Amino acid sequence: MLRAVLFDLDGTLLDNPMERFVPAYLEALSASVAGLVPPERFVATLLAATRAMNDNDGSGPTNEEVFAATFYPALGVERGVLEPLLHAFYAEAFPTLRRITRPRPQARELVRWAFDLGLDVVIATNPLFPRTAIEQRIAWAGVPVEEFPYALVTTYENMHATKEHPAYYREILAVLGRAAEECLMVGDDWGWDIRPTVELGMHAFWIADDHAVPPSPALPLVGSGSLADLWRSVRSGAIALTRRGGERQP
Repeated sequence: MLRAVLFDLDGTLLDNPMERFVPAYLEALSASVAGLVPPERFVATLLAATRAMNDNDGSGPTNEEVFAATFYPALGVERGVLEPLLHAFYAEAFPTLRRITRPRPQARELVRWAFDLGLDVVIATNPLFPRTAIEQRIAWAGVPVEEFPYALVTTYENMHATKEHPAYYREILAVLGRAAEECLMVGDDWGWDIRPTVELGMHAFWIADDHAVPPSPALPLVGSGSLADLWRSVRSGAIALTRRGGERQP
């Protein structure tokens, strides 16, 4: 019996070409603090701190704490001096990056459907960004946190590992109080979203092109295809879930 659905964000609920988004993000963020730190130095330090977060394996501090311990000392700027500029960036400049993204119409339908079933719904995005940046992208996808009471949104403030480590998904299961077999993961990245969740015992639907070949064909999947394909499958009953009260729902 499924009790929870985990949705990846970028590339799953939201069209967000990272090859365009990340350079635009880094350029805008470094420009916002250029009065304190040269952009090249800022970006290099930010990327080093991001790598430190990716090394976080769930055994110690939060990703935010790992980031801060690496970022601010290497940058040589007091956190209290820089943070007001970063807050202003996320409030004023970050929203302009929405132009790079595009919502997927089926995202809202699927999220609403999962809530209507009474399932725990998680936004399981790689927790490398602060909550405001993730919540804004959730809103760009058309499924804002103000409207949908998610059981969990993974951010760098509340997680102790990234998708580089199985500990990331184990932490989600612990927060939900669910067994792996009670959860369905929906995501587009085989290495981050699909392989680790299936190996933990979750069900998984791989968001992929029609002709994509699973890197590990032996891994059992609920299905694969576009978000629209998933929506058609759940509406047709090809993927059947169960309500908490025991009633099956096509």
